[in-house]
Amino acid sequence: MSSDLIIFDCDGVLVDSEPISNRVIVDLLAEAGWILSEDDSQRRFRGRRMDDVIAQIETHLGRPLPRDWLSQYEERRNAAFRQSLKPIPGIARVLACVAELNRPMCVASSGSIAKTRMTLGLTGLASFFGDRLYSSSGLANGKPAPDLFLHAAAAMGFDPPQCVVIEDSLPGVQAAQAAGMRCFGYAADSDSEALKACGATCFTDMAALPGLLGLA
Repeated sequence: MSSDLIIFDCDGVLVDSEPISNRVIVDLLAEAGWILSEDDSQRRFRGRRMDDVIAQIETHLGRPLPRDWLSQYEERRNAAFRQSLKPIPGIARVLACVAELNRPMCVASSGSIAKTRMTLGLTGLASFFGDRLYSSSGLANGKPAPDLFLHAAAAMGFDPPQCVVIEDSLPGVQAAQAAGMRCFGYAADSDSEALKACGATCFTDMAALPGLLGLA
């Protein structure tokens, strides 16, 4: 496994962005008339790209969101990121280990490339990946479909059985399974039983990941 391509999800795996983004969504939904708890919001939207999130919201509301809803969300989210975004505890040591051993790795995120660049830059992780960043934007389907991980693997020159995915969301684990890739589920802030039921090997401390990947 140590020579395989390691595909990292970004939000919730590299950067601790999920609680921040989720709070912004909950606040905006309340303003739009949908009162949703942070836990319910996480269950509905975690790991999904914004096009799919917006489609869910509009279906529930029974009407289109205002044209500037997405820009409002991104403006508030980015301001919150600049104020308080941090890397996932221990992830810098994991990435340093992977880089030191010259193992291939990349990022595959439901978010846009611009968002991924921003969050990695704010948390000091950008240098580990360079331009090896992939997004589901522009692909036919987002997670839980396999499109994103298959796209990242092909761009990096690997076949699916040569890839291992690090995910924290149920749609992400489902996407990895659909792509025919092994998956480790980071479950420090996720439902480990749900991730395991979809085939992920779960862990809750990033210090364990190098060993799982055969790097330690």
